[in-house]
Amino acid sequence: MKQILISQPAPKVEKNPYTELSEKYGLKLDFKPFITIVGVSAKEFRAQKIEILAHSAVIFTTKTGIDHFFRICEEMRVSIPETMKYFCISESISLYLQKYTVYRKRKIFFSQDGSFPGLIEAMNKHRDEKFLFTLSDVYKEEQCVCIQNAGMDFTKGIFYRTISADFSNVDIKQYEVLAFFSPQGIRSLMENYPNFEQGDTVIAAFGPTTADAVVKAGFRLDISAPTETAKSMPAALEQYIIKQKLVKVR
Repeated sequence: MKQILISQPAPKVEKNPYTELSEKYGLKLDFKPFITIVGVSAKEFRAQKIEILAHSAVIFTTKTGIDHFFRICEEMRVSIPETMKYFCISESISLYLQKYTVYRKRKIFFSQDGSFPGLIEAMNKHRDEKFLFTLSDVYKEEQCVCIQNAGMDFTKGIFYRTISADFSNVDIKQYEVLAFFSPQGIRSLMENYPNFEQGDTVIAAFGPTTADAVVKAGFRLDISAPTETAKSMPAALEQYIIKQKLVKVR
């Protein structure tokens, strides 16, 4: 094994688990996102018939959602009142709001453990709010079901779309391992390479929905993460390398 394709952006920190894996086993890791994000236009958003100011709270599960929410507000000349509340799936995402608004504890809340049930718990303390859920065109329906089951009033708003990146100039067969992190990545693989045959190519998937997408696409799932012994993709890759005795430690 020499070359691995990681279908997401390269880590911003120079020293990270991927570089350690590369140096330890003499691997070449290429980071090429299989998907790209594009914002919906103001016209597309208006077609959803959503009145932003009819809501008193906004739900964010990604920094991308924050960026496109405020972009749409700017394009539509919507002035967000200081009374607007924001509910985020993690503290790091809540801190990202400082890019657009003054951070005040009385209006910004987040899941204490970074989970969606934790977010529901935070929202439950403000259950009389009317929530606007910022989403991509590809979203987890089970999250909406959780909010609905909690009995809270909310609206789904599509602020950005996830589309396949153009890989027409990349020879996919040069890689011994393809690592995916979302079902959309698998969809992009099939769209870019409609005649792709897995053969000896190892496919790795992070998360149960990604693993399910691999199997449904008719491919063989060789590496799955997270597991009890491999919480991350680098750890899962290393376990597979050691088990298969594919390379020697440098």
